[in-house]
Amino acid sequence: MIERKHANTTRVVRKGRSVRAIPVSKVAANSASTSVKIRARARSANAPSWRVAGKRIFYRNDSQRSTHAMPKRLTYIDWMRGLACVLMFQTHCYDSWLNPEARRSALFAWSRLGGTFPAPLFIFLAGISVALVTEKSRERGVPRNEIARTSVLRGAEVFALGILFRIQEFVLGYPWSPWTDLLRVDVLNILGISMMLMGVLCWFAGGDRPEAARTKSLVGALSAAALVTLATPAMWTTARPSFLPWPLASYINGVHTFDQPQPWLFPVFPWVAFAFAGLAVGLWMFTGIAKRLQGLSFAVLGAAGVAVCGLSMLFDRAPFHWFGIYDYWHTSPNFFLMRCGILLGIVSMAYAWCRWGLPQRAFSPLAQLGKTSLLVYWVHIEFVYGRLSILPKGQCNIAKATAGLLAIFFAMLGLSVMRTRWKQRKSEACGTAQLQRVPAS
Repeated sequence: MIERKHANTTRVVRKGRSVRAIPVSKVAANSASTSVKIRARARSANAPSWRVAGKRIFYRNDSQRSTHAMPKRLTYIDWMRGLACVLMFQTHCYDSWLNPEARRSALFAWSRLGGTFPAPLFIFLAGISVALVTEKSRERGVPRNEIARTSVLRGAEVFALGILFRIQEFVLGYPWSPWTDLLRVDVLNILGISMMLMGVLCWFAGGDRPEAARTKSLVGALSAAALVTLATPAMWTTARPSFLPWPLASYINGVHTFDQPQPWLFPVFPWVAFAFAGLAVGLWMFTGIAKRLQGLSFAVLGAAGVAVCGLSMLFDRAPFHWFGIYDYWHTSPNFFLMRCGILLGIVSMAYAWCRWGLPQRAFSPLAQLGKTSLLVYWVHIEFVYGRLSILPKGQCNIAKATAGLLAIFFAMLGLSVMRTRWKQRKSEACGTAQLQRVPAS
């Protein structure tokens, strides 16, 4: 084949015959396109793919690509969820299995103290997750109605799972479980409600440019957290919604079937405030300065946590309080500040550990548990509190209960690994099936 170039065309001659005249501009464009394709193939040599009609439809190592492309800062979210799972395991195991003598020990007191963090961590991290999903969607130009719909539907799903969990516990505990347990406000219930409320807030704050919407959402989240926290003392005492049926009032202040709000339940006041606090933190992570100086921004979060804890202690020792009936451990805004300060410190340390510590170089049990936190929460309850309890309830010494705790930990870790691998195999199988359904080109 011989190419004869003229001023504006290139005539292709094959075996002495003139075939066709092609514009020079088109030849140059085709050459550039071919060059780009060759370079692209060279760059993707380590990521083989199947193509149909020149379009990539499936990477054989898609799961590996997505894993390595995952931002490092997302690892700390799984790690903190895993930390919440471990704290939850030890609290539930010791509470269920220790005998009366062991329950008077210092270990049990510390266990109960550690048990005050799993629920705030889960709810706080739900707020961060909603912020991450919302901001990524805003940056892609997704309409605010669709963004809000995603958060609200996911919250409704979690709420429905909470109802299903209560039904399961009632059935497995029958005939000893009272029917009122079906309407108990548990952590999954408040998680679902929190996600729906955050979706509504972000919808109201949306509609503008992503930067303006982010600022309004952040201010709204902080304001909502403050309002819920400041209203909690009244909602638990003088302003209780006694006119409501107890199943509805229980969602306000956790009164359930009793005369007083119960601290072991998870009503809107004060628990939703942790979700809005997490939402504010997640939104702040998307600000320009936080993106440019990510490490420094997490250090600032840690310093802010220390300052918030200091404010909590200062306000607690003040001669006056926000509300006349002062209950530090249950309704006080000062206790909320203290726990938020600790949560900010945990966020900062978890980020540093997951970015520069062992989780970057080796398998992390906590990060693994965090990937399947809902599953291990759901399953472990029956093996600790239910009929399938692996140890006799209320009859164990510290050593025996600790051995049971280790058994629960490793069993849930194994379950988490199996679940993750099953999802990976399912994803790969779906990709292969998609390839097989596409006709050859």
